[in-house]
Amino acid sequence: MQKSVFLEDLDAFSYREVLGSGEAMVLIPVGSLEQHGPHLPLGTDTVLSSRFAEGVARQVGALVAQPIAYGYKSQQKSGGGNHLAGTTSLDGTTLIGMVRNLVKSFLNQGVRHLVLINGHFENYQFLYEGIDLALEDLGIKPGAEQSVLLLSYWDFVSQDTLSQVYPDGFPGWEIEHGGVLETSLMLHLEPARVAMDRLVDGPPAVLPRFDRLPVVTERTPATGCLSSAAGSSAAKGSLLYAQVIEDLVADIVGELVREPAAAAARH
Repeated sequence: MQKSVFLEDLDAFSYREVLGSGEAMVLIPVGSLEQHGPHLPLGTDTVLSSRFAEGVARQVGALVAQPIAYGYKSQQKSGGGNHLAGTTSLDGTTLIGMVRNLVKSFLNQGVRHLVLINGHFENYQFLYEGIDLALEDLGIKPGAEQSVLLLSYWDFVSQDTLSQVYPDGFPGWEIEHGGVLETSLMLHLEPARVAMDRLVDGPPAVLPRFDRLPVVTERTPATGCLSSAAGSSAAKGSLLYAQVIEDLVADIVGELVREPAAAAARH
């Protein structure tokens, strides 16, 4: 039976042994509780970031921490808007503080590398700020052995994969909310949580090049989705997941995993 990669399943003494190796890597999924239309669950962002973290951890020998399941405020041009029912958000200061505390805690315990895998567009700069402040608090400077990687999984989707998933042309990341990419991934990874019979096909959202506050609510499509999920499939989700995992692993290993000989030479 394969050992769990989830930190919550380990006892404290087994975790100490992992830390004692000096090479411990912990992945933190980051998502949100946000509406994704009538066909996807509110936890879609957290589910996807967690499943990508699990897939990577199994290949690189890392552990997956419990996710940050609430995210920064949904914005109208990327997530439909914070005014929509079900979207339950943190303000920037709170998210920064959470990340700052988690990074300090894990690094103080002796984790060598942290990797935050983001699944909610609006989170990114607040995650960056929390990490940066934590490293400043700890006095960790460039060249230090401990480090943190921050990434969003969609940045690893290749152009070749996009052309296969969107044969009629990719509509653009700015309106990929509740659309083909997220729906296909969920059909592959969590099909029981997708209600394809509730999918509403319609034209993509047309939004201005500026943000207006308070939002003009009628600019968000009634579904809350910014593009249609018509054409989604588990096969497309499988393609997306496999390709992204492969590229994530390659980058993380290339950046963080030391060659045994090099590691031995340092001791």
